[in-house]
This record gives sequence, C-alpha cells and structure tokens, in this order.
Amino acid sequence: MADTHANADIITRDAFLPFFRPDIGDAEIEAVTRVLRSGWVTYGPQVREFGQACADYLGVPHAVPVASCSSGLFLALKAMGVGPGDEVVLPAMTFVSTLSSVMHCGARPVLVDMDPANLGLDPAAFARAVTDRTKAVIPVHIAGHPCRIKEIITVAQAHGIKVIEDAAHSFGAEVEGAKIGGFGDATVFSFYATKCITTGDGGLVTTRDAALADRMNLLSFHGMDGNAWQRYGDKGRWYYEVVEVGYKFHLGDPAAALGMVQLGRADEFQRRRTAIVGRFNAAFAGLSGITTPQMASWATHAWHLYVLRVDRDIFCGGRDGLIEDLAANKIGSSVHFIPLHHHPAFRELGAEFAADLAETDRYYDQAVSLPLFPAMSDADVDDVIAVVSESVRRRTR
Repeated sequence: MADTHANADIITRDAFLPFFRPDIGDAEIEAVTRVLRSGWVTYGPQVREFGQACADYLGVPHAVPVASCSSGLFLALKAMGVGPGDEVVLPAMTFVSTLSSVMHCGARPVLVDMDPANLGLDPAAFARAVTDRTKAVIPVHIAGHPCRIKEIITVAQAHGIKVIEDAAHSFGAEVEGAKIGGFGDATVFSFYATKCITTGDGGLVTTRDAALADRMNLLSFHGMDGNAWQRYGDKGRWYYEVVEVGYKFHLGDPAAALGMVQLGRADEFQRRRTAIVGRFNAAFAGLSGITTPQMASWATHAWHLYVLRVDRDIFCGGRDGLIEDLAANKIGSSVHFIPLHHHPAFRELGAEFAADLAETDRYYDQAVSLPLFPAMSDADVDDVIAVVSESVRRRTR
C-alpha cells in the first residue's frame, strides 16, 4: 500500500485559495455606484433592463428577475397553481431550496434517483414516479451540465405535468446549440455569489408563456398592479391596487446594475472556466481511483462546478482524504451536494424513498468539487493539479 498520509508541503502557498471567488472589477463597482448615487436603490428601471437583457441573451421572450433562485422556484410553482394534494417530482441530488420550494407550496415532494452520466434527474426514474397526483417536475441541471431535459419533457407532456427547470448552476449551458432557459414551462437561474454570473444574491425566471410571466411579476411584488413600482417616480401616481396576495421576491436596482456588467462578461467567464477544466482533465486523465467529469456530445457545459469522483476502494481515505490534503495545502473545496434524504429535516422523506436512490448515494460517497472560477491564475491551477496528483500518488492502494 502506498503512503496514506499526505503532508502540508506538497506545495507552498502564501494565501488560501478559496473554493470560489467572484470576479468583480471596476466596471461592476462603477455601475453599482451610479445606481446608489441616483437615489433609486430598490426595484426600478435597472431591474427591468436587466431582465430584458437576460431574455435576449438566453433567447426567450420573458424573464423575471427575482431575489433568489429559491424564491423563483417557489413563484413558478405558485403561479402554476401547485399546492396541497399535488405531488412534485425532483431529484434527491440537489440543494435544499429545490425541495423547500415545493414544501412551502404545501405540495408533496417525491424524490427520485440521478443519472450518473450527467448528475441530473434520471428520466426513467421520473417516469416510474408519476401518479395521477403529479402536478410538476423539477429537473436540475447539476454543475452546469444539462440534464436529459428533452426526454423529461416528453414524459411530462404525456401526463400533462408542468416542467420547472432548476438551472441554478447552468447559466449559458446549451442543449443541441440552444441555451437553457426555454425548454420547460419555466426555468429558474441563480445569481448567487458563487454562480456563473452574480448579482450578489438574486435569480431569474424565464418562460415562453406571457401569462405565466405576468403572474410571476405580480406575485413577486406583493400582488400589486403592474406599475406600482413607479409610484415614487416623476411618472408615477399614488394610487395602486393589490389584486392578489403576493410576496416580496423582487430584485433591486443595485443588484441589477451589477448583473448587467456581469452579463456582458458571461461568455468571457465561461471561456476561462472551460480552459481551466481542459487543464484539469488533461492532468487528471488516467489517475488511479479518480474519475473526471465528462460532457455529452449534445451538451455545452457551463462548468459552474468541477466535480471529481474518488473511489475509496482504490484511493485510501476516499473523497474525505482528498479534501484533507487540499486543505492542508491551503486549497478550498466543497461537496455538491449532501442528498436531500440525508438531512434531519427530511428524514421522513428519506425513509420513504431511500431504497430507490442508489446512484445518488454512490455519487455522494465519491464527490468533491475543486476550485473553479474565472479569476483563478494559471499558478492557482498548477497548485490544484499538483496537490490532487500527489495525493493520488500517496494514497492509491
């Protein structure tokens, strides 16, 4: 057996390399400063401009900027009428907000297994989970790789089921040359600090359905009529009407100003992430006990995450051993995600569905996400490669 204890001197770093650091430059700072100086610092014209720019970039007619991906998922479900007595199918391998949005609507979540090839919802598992109470499905595009969305939509349409894509990781990803954003009935993106582009906190819901977009806009701003946001401006009026009980889930102008600049850099960011991935894949190819992420021929990967799978039967200490070695050499990492049925709050769901989640549990036992962000220097990439490669050498049985 090889030496199983990596030490702290594989590389020498003066500073910790975080798992992610947003790329915020002078242009972003100036754009936000202009908005702050304007005095209009909540929902306003910048939000509307940003929403339209996102719609144009993604090739969809309607985009609703929201406070977060979590709130966007909830709004989409509510706007589609999902509620008590309904079932919503979703993968167990996703972040908690995919599930909590369903529960906040009063609907019953049904957890299904993942496709190990792309980490997304398995279309066959979805088909098996459909009942006469299934109202919606939430396929998740994990790590930036599209799931098999066309197959999922085929199953959904056969049963009259709404499709809400969770594309928190996948801004800019494509299926057969078309950007994610217009395949399902609605698609929800995240602009959280660690995502492909950022507004700090924030998100976006896209759709081809004008009536659905109008309803989500309404619900996101207290259920107030469409021009109520202008009531404090020179073209506004004091009178407004609340036509439905809604929520405060809108984005604000400072965040939208940041997002506009980031949107202009989205392709640049994706090219840099893809170049880093190319170096990782070349360096890690053939390493014993390590499986690198792959991309289907029909997909364009957004590369939000770079997830290695570590086989503990070959690599002593498994995934956790690699994380320890990275940390000992001042390199951050993460795990995406702890499956939903492993959380204490969802034990009841876990007991109900765990028997059918074998691929999800196998993946969770192996997965580790390496640092991947546009501002990583070539030297940073070299350091990650050196630590992973040496860790494999020392820990391989």
